[in-house]
Amino acid sequence: MSAAWQSVPLGSLLKKSEEVVWPAGDTRYKEITVRLWGRGVVARGEVEGLQLVGQRRFRARKGQFIASRIDSRNGALGVVPPSLEGAIVTNDFPLFDVDSERLDPGFLAWLSRTERFVELCRRASEGTTNRVRLKEERFLALEIALPPVDEQHRIVEWINAIAGKIEQVRVLRGESKVEAGACVVSLHSKLAGTRTKALGEILALDEDAKPISPDRSYPQVGVRSFGAGLFRKGALQGSDTSYRAFNRLYPGAVVLSQVKGWEGAIAVSSADLDGWYVSPEYRTFRCLPTEAVPEYLAALLPTEWFWNRLGAATRGVGARRERTRPEQFLQVRIPMPDITAQQFAVRTFFQLGVLRALQDQTLSELDATMPALLDRAFSRKL
Repeated sequence: MSAAWQSVPLGSLLKKSEEVVWPAGDTRYKEITVRLWGRGVVARGEVEGLQLVGQRRFRARKGQFIASRIDSRNGALGVVPPSLEGAIVTNDFPLFDVDSERLDPGFLAWLSRTERFVELCRRASEGTTNRVRLKEERFLALEIALPPVDEQHRIVEWINAIAGKIEQVRVLRGESKVEAGACVVSLHSKLAGTRTKALGEILALDEDAKPISPDRSYPQVGVRSFGAGLFRKGALQGSDTSYRAFNRLYPGAVVLSQVKGWEGAIAVSSADLDGWYVSPEYRTFRCLPTEAVPEYLAALLPTEWFWNRLGAATRGVGARRERTRPEQFLQVRIPMPDITAQQFAVRTFFQLGVLRALQDQTLSELDATMPALLDRAFSRKL
């Protein structure tokens, strides 16, 4: 690594962009969101200009640096990709033109994903709890170690090559997941034949609601959309929520997000989540012992086949869909094999689950290498 790295203030490399847009009622606009912890600058969706008439927005251009005023301290930073050229953002997402003669936008994109850079953004933020904001003048005063442009290009190429290999693994994992889901649905259909059941005939609403005490902490669980399952969110102090009760999880509970159930935010709780909690927006159902096996539903519910049927039961389009209420959910009718056939299929589903777990572990291990690689790249160790 060349020793010619220089400490340079961001303000000499970035210039605030304020290309104002006043949305027109007859136009659709792409919107941008910035994911936490360096997970990318992505499309939030599209919105009708009629909904934004009279509201000032700012035009984003590819290659610009974008930060979330609220969550830059949590890694919500990045570079606008070509696919989002011309999208709009609110004032909560300041945009900056990059002096590309001195700073490769790709170098900045990877640098902004490092813990070191995020820590700088924390220092540039101020405010009280829940009102901490990035202060632009502080942000632009931050200094970064900057190598010559040719060196930046080399570093970006090295990181991109490794990231590309990881992305290939991720794509293959996605294809494998689709194939495994198709296998589950195919076997399910064959076993069910012409037998159908309403979900209310195999499940019952069963919620273990626990009143919240302000002096207690409650380990939280969330449900990812598109069949991605349950995940731990950490503990929440009772004094930090306005809810009066949380639903306590139990092994085999079918957990449904009322808000995002229509797009596959549904899963079966495993034994290792026994005693964890979900908000009242997540409804829990128990399998009727003579009608449904939890392990069988654990394989079936994450499939696109299932949540497409769930989506058809809720009204509206996209984000405007209403909540999936328990009564709606329990009315959904699907092909359903009897309990004996389910128990038979669980053995096959278990083998598929073992394979998927190994693939997920491999992908997680690869993803975990990125922070170390970035630290090496930006610590002059290449």
